[in-house]
Amino acid sequence: MDARREFDSLEKWLYCEDATALGLRGIELGEELRGRQLMRLLLQAHVEHRGDGDVGAAIEVMQQDVPSTIRYTHKRMHVRNIMTIFGKVRIRRVGYGMVGKDSIHPLDEQLRLPARRYSHEVQRRLVKIAVQGPFDEAVEGLQEATGVRIPKRSAEEIVIDACRDFDSFYARRRGDRRRKTGAILVGSVDCKGIPMVKKEPAQKIVRRQKGQKANKKKMATVAAVFTQRPNIRTAQQVVESLFDPPLPQQRCRKRRKCGPERKRVWASLEAGKDAFIDDVNKEMNRRDPRKRKIRVVVTDGERGLQRRVGRIMKDVTLVLDFLHVLERLWACGHARYGEGSKEAREFVRLRALRILTGQVSQVVKGLRQIVTKRRLKGEKRKTLLATAGYYYRNRSRMQYHEYLRKGFPIASGAVEGACKNLIKDRMERSGMRWTSRMAEAMIKVRAAYLSGDFEDYWDYHVNQELERLYPDGRWRPLISVVLK
Repeated sequence: MDARREFDSLEKWLYCEDATALGLRGIELGEELRGRQLMRLLLQAHVEHRGDGDVGAAIEVMQQDVPSTIRYTHKRMHVRNIMTIFGKVRIRRVGYGMVGKDSIHPLDEQLRLPARRYSHEVQRRLVKIAVQGPFDEAVEGLQEATGVRIPKRSAEEIVIDACRDFDSFYARRRGDRRRKTGAILVGSVDCKGIPMVKKEPAQKIVRRQKGQKANKKKMATVAAVFTQRPNIRTAQQVVESLFDPPLPQQRCRKRRKCGPERKRVWASLEAGKDAFIDDVNKEMNRRDPRKRKIRVVVTDGERGLQRRVGRIMKDVTLVLDFLHVLERLWACGHARYGEGSKEAREFVRLRALRILTGQVSQVVKGLRQIVTKRRLKGEKRKTLLATAGYYYRNRSRMQYHEYLRKGFPIASGAVEGACKNLIKDRMERSGMRWTSRMAEAMIKVRAAYLSGDFEDYWDYHVNQELERLYPDGRWRPLISVVLK
């Protein structure tokens, strides 16, 4: 047996003079290389032990369109090579066919072979590395770990195939009733741009003009859904946390107490915003089918997004992200007193406290009075009036005194983090450009990875692929009946 000979060769090498002259690293590398070959031979022997899949002279195959069978009587021996984590394995199996039809190989079904020439475990390892970093690094990392070299183009296609069952995987999941979660169910939606491949060849530009960007981006819709326990706090506590941040130890302790539970993040480049928000609504319904939890949705001030959420998602409290509110206050403070000044800081701090205590209308009135009394002109006038108008339009979603009293979240940190972790950290590295198809696949598979569902999803994806390749009842051995 080849595997036994290889084992004897490995054992002899370990105790030969050449090996004893090596350091520990040299022994590790040599044993890894020879050990991988030994494992490959053992796997090859196992496959050969399974036979060639011969089930008789012919098989009956069910037709897809009509309830009848046809006989595959052409019987030939075919060879297929599969790249495993130990190396290439050669599989000789019987194929049944007929003119104009693809052959059927019973042994492929018994071994549950993938459609591609790479085993499912090789594909899993590649995809898991690819969602964390560039494809070049993923290919090199896989080769270093297993010795298997996959072309970059093939690696990209494997990732595209891997996202095929993403939607159905989450659509079938339900909330875990055995696990008690927080009383507040939170959804958050935002958008993030992805740099896309240009249709026309890139032209060398000496200096970009004003407003001209290095690449063209397409907006992906990003969502985060999670549960949390009520986090009741006062307006003064929120202001102190923003202007006088707590120590790291205090921050970690508080996060563990009232942080997100069972958080899922995902995004889509190709789905329309209405369809995507409907998917967010379905995810919340799956987690809380009896609607016993308080539902809160946090968004920024984009009107179109807010209208869609309000139209599609019923019985939710729509909250305007307080950090977006604060950014506009800072713009007003800098316009009024200058950036970095103590007066600007106190200007923002005072009005932030008023907004958090339910005095949005007074803040709007005060900003307009500043413009009138100080006779502001130009950009200063424009900034203050725009902020006042923004607050006035969104005042129904700025009831922060009520939100704080009930323990609701008032900032979209979860989805902002998703925009960074899911898209920016992987999709916006230097020089990266994406096609729509490749970007959609990457953000879906990476979303499963960041949500902690990658291993469960991969098992589901493999099972779905095998069902598509080898449906139950597709064929059966032809049994000849001999009359006496």
